[in-house]
This record gives sequence, structure tokens and C-alpha cells, in this order.
Amino acid sequence: MVTQVVVIGAGVYGAAVAAGLTRRGARVTVVDAGAPAGGTSGATFSWTNSCGKQPRAYHDLSVESMAAHRRLAAEAPQGDWYHEGGNLEWAEGEAARAELHAKVAGVLDYGYEARWLDRADVLRLEPEMAPAELPPDGVAYFPGEGWIDPAGLIGYLLATSVSGGAEVVRDDAVTDLEVTAAEVRAVRLASGRRLPVAAVVNCAGPQAAEIAALAGLVLPMRNTRGVLVYTSPVTVAVSRVVHAPRVHLRPDGDGRLLLHSPEIDGAAHPAAGGGYRVDQSAVDRVVEAAVALYPGIRAASVRGVRVGERPIPGDGLPVLGRAAELPNFHFAVSHSGATLSVHAGDLVAAEVLGEDRSAELAPFRFDRYRS
Repeated sequence: MVTQVVVIGAGVYGAAVAAGLTRRGARVTVVDAGAPAGGTSGATFSWTNSCGKQPRAYHDLSVESMAAHRRLAAEAPQGDWYHEGGNLEWAEGEAARAELHAKVAGVLDYGYEARWLDRADVLRLEPEMAPAELPPDGVAYFPGEGWIDPAGLIGYLLATSVSGGAEVVRDDAVTDLEVTAAEVRAVRLASGRRLPVAAVVNCAGPQAAEIAALAGLVLPMRNTRGVLVYTSPVTVAVSRVVHAPRVHLRPDGDGRLLLHSPEIDGAAHPAAGGGYRVDQSAVDRVVEAAVALYPGIRAASVRGVRVGERPIPGDGLPVLGRAAELPNFHFAVSHSGATLSVHAGDLVAAEVLGEDRSAELAPFRFDRYRS
């Protein structure tokens, strides 16, 4: 059995892989260039779903991952990171409505729970919505979906790992991988520390391609930026994820709301001193759309705007499991990490330690980029 494993990245994937490894008896070191949950995992809409994901294998993986979240939440009732309130979605314009209808038909064909609501149905679920902002009918409702608090989930998984003997190294970037005879022998850190390894798991999110390159592997990525707006606490009951035409929103704990729209993603620009600046006009439009939908939040203020880099492999599908040409180097990289991480991370951990997970991981292997 592989025993000494280095997990690169302390986001949702890194934490889930580490927890799966330590539970199986491995010695684990989790390393991150920053703080746990300090990268993409700390700046994500974190919507748990399998809403329109294709192909079927990706949908099925997401459904299993949603079930894994439920199981973990049931096993750790003191945790408050998992919230399954459902998701409401509607569209404007003939083309967008047709696309939504096709998505609902597709998931129903897969056996996924979805149904159509009218305005009165929606107001029974979300009574503080403005009726005039809702269509008379044609609102899709996906009751099994929800959201997570990534920091809470990561904290729980890493605490579980540490209690099982894992070490978490923060603020120490990986600078090199020692590879000889088609095997990773050690991981080198910016601090000068050298970590001998039996296996490495690349959970580096947006930087996954750079880590793969250190191992001599080319991982195509097409990362995108995501902008999130965080409000002050509001005295308005928002109980679930909402995808309205001009704003996406969800609760964010302690009365706060998290706002997003595709439009605002394009308003983030690299700043001269590092990081990003976001056009204030785009932030204002998202807030205005949220207020129009929930008038009771008019008094809320913007407490923060965060920009995250979404890690998206070249073909849009997850990259999971070992690399055939470097068998002790493994991947756990994808968009939808909030949904997939607990289940997919555990599958990867199992394979690292010699369990046969080929049936689940075959559609998502890195080696598809080598053919």
C-alpha cells in the first residue's frame, strides 16, 4: 500500500482527498501556496447540483456526489456547511426559455428530480419575492439542489485529516517535483523543504496545469473568472438558490446573501498591483437586480466583492485519478468542485491506495488528452 502521500492544494478537493487518504491509513501532507480555502474554494457560488451536466457519466458522478454531501452532513450533525433547500430557475426570451425546457426534459429523462412551478407556487416557497419579477409560470424547481459553505467543509475535512495524523503546510508553494524512472520521488517547496513521496495528488485548482508541468505532463485548462458580491445581513428570508435572469443569489449564513450574474464576471480586470478590480457599475447592477427581486433587502450594503479563478479542464470535464505514464501522480481537478469534491475526492484517494475505482474514474482520466 502507498503510505506517504503529498496532496497539493488545500481547497475542497485537497481537503476531501486528504480525508479519504487518512481514513484509509495513509500518511498525508497537504501543502498550499496560501491558506486553506484561500483560493478558488473561498470565492465560489458553491451550488451543489447536476443540472444539465453532460455527458451522462458527468451527470451520474454529480448525482453520487450530491448524495455523498448528504451522507457526510448526516454523519457530522455539528457541521453547518451543507444546505439543501433546492434551486429555482427561470428565463427570459424565447431562446432562453427553450433552453431551460430542454434542460428540464433532459434531467427528467435521467430520473433527476425537477418540476415546473407557477408564480403562486414560487411565492409559497419564497414569499418575500416581488410577484411582478416572476413569470406567471415556467419556473423550474430542482428540490435536491443546494449550496455549501466551502470554508466550513474544508475546515471539517482538514480537522478530520489532522486528527488522523495528517500535516497541513500553508504559505509554502510547490516549486519542483523530482521525477525519475516514471515516478515522482519527492516534492520541493519554496521554503526549501523536500518531501519524499510514494504518491502525489494534484488538487491545485487553477494552478493544476503548472503543477502537472512540473511532472512533465500537459494539462489543457481554460480557466475563467467568477465575481461574487457579498451583502451585509438582511432581515429577509431567502431559503434557497435562485437563478433569475438578471441575478443569481443564495443565502450565505448569518443573514447575509451571496450575489452573482454572468455579466459581472466580465467586469473583473487585472489590477496593477496584483489581484483584480471590478467595475462598480456592474456591482451596482447586480445589487439592483437583487433588490428588484427581493425588495426587503434594499437596506443591505455590499460587504465585499471577491474574484475567483474557476479551474476548468480543456474539455470542461473533471480530470480525476492516476496518469498512465506517471502512475503515482494523480489528479483531482474540475469545475463544480463544490458539488463533486467529497465523492470524487474519495474515489481518487481510494485509487491512490490501490483500490480499483476504474469503473467510476475511467471517463475522467487525464489520459484522454494523450490520445
